[in-house]
Amino acid sequence: MDLFRASERLMTMDEAAWERHAHPISVYSRMILGLPLVVLAIWSRAWIGWWALAVLALVAFLVWVNPRLTPRPRSTDNWASKATFGERVLLARRDVPVPAHHAVMAHRLTAVSAAGIPFLAYGLWALDPWPTLLGGVLVYAGKLWFLDRMVWLYEDMRAVEPRYAAWLR
Repeated sequence: MDLFRASERLMTMDEAAWERHAHPISVYSRMILGLPLVVLAIWSRAWIGWWALAVLALVAFLVWVNPRLTPRPRSTDNWASKATFGERVLLARRDVPVPAHHAVMAHRLTAVSAAGIPFLAYGLWALDPWPTLLGGVLVYAGKLWFLDRMVWLYEDMRAVEPRYAAWLR
């Protein structure tokens, strides 16, 4: 199973959603608010009980709708847009192969993020801030490094594939 493709299917990303997601507002708002809102929604069970599920559903909807709400970016010559382009390039690696070192690092950095999930899950279950914080830091560190690596992948691949180069404006 390809974890990256499964994530794309879960988010139901089509061409229009990807184009809007390349807007820095979409990238940075998901990056800054996504995980903290999920953590807060789960933690809120201590205050509002089962209503926390409604809050969690709302947060999931906001994460899903985020790339659909932002406008199409006027310029894509920025880090955030290139990070989304790199993700698209990685997803298309079966059609247009990417250098092995990029694919390997994408998997390793995803593993760094995944290593934070048990800490995060335990911290949220136990309502313990320290494992929650440790898990969140690992998830964020892996994801931010992954996104930076996706910029590098995009920069390498836009010289190879004219379709990728056309995304930059």
